[in-house]
Amino acid sequence: MGLLTFGINVTLDGCVDHQEGIADDETHAYFTRLMDEGGAMLWGRVTYEMMESFWPAVARGEAAAPAAIREWAVKLEAKPKYVVSSTRRDFPWTNSHHIAGDLRTGVQKLKDATPAGVLLGSGKLATELDRLELIDEYRFLVHPRIAGHGPTLYQSGLFRTRRLELLSATPLRCGAVAMHYRRAH
Repeated sequence: MGLLTFGINVTLDGCVDHQEGIADDETHAYFTRLMDEGGAMLWGRVTYEMMESFWPAVARGEAAAPAAIREWAVKLEAKPKYVVSSTRRDFPWTNSHHIAGDLRTGVQKLKDATPAGVLLGSGKLATELDRLELIDEYRFLVHPRIAGHGPTLYQSGLFRTRRLELLSATPLRCGAVAMHYRRAH
């Protein structure tokens, strides 16, 4: 069984708006490594649609992008992508698959079938999966910014405090810190 790892950009005040992080070669390389290490991506519908609206065109060379960004897009194109949605059924982006029905059952089956692990990249979905105690590890790229707005990490709350064990903390040149945690038992 593979691990489910929640990986996301977050500001010092907890904002997870994708436009608030520092997007440079080093931060892209960080997320490329995370994606390379895992066997699949997992998103909610909103994140999937945001990604689908931009990255396939970059991968095909139809949108201008630096080499590091294009490399990430090409790898993302090839990576299996799983989407949780109760409202959308058709996911035409290459290697995209729908997870329907019971959330716990569907995500547990995905973990069981993906020994290399699954990288989760949706904040709202992470809250639901954390409530179900399905997230094993957390990879937060903490940016040296205070956004002053949301959406924020776990803004709809958890049932109880989640204790984590620090595995590593790696500073990047831009001032962000890559934090790697495991759920404490």
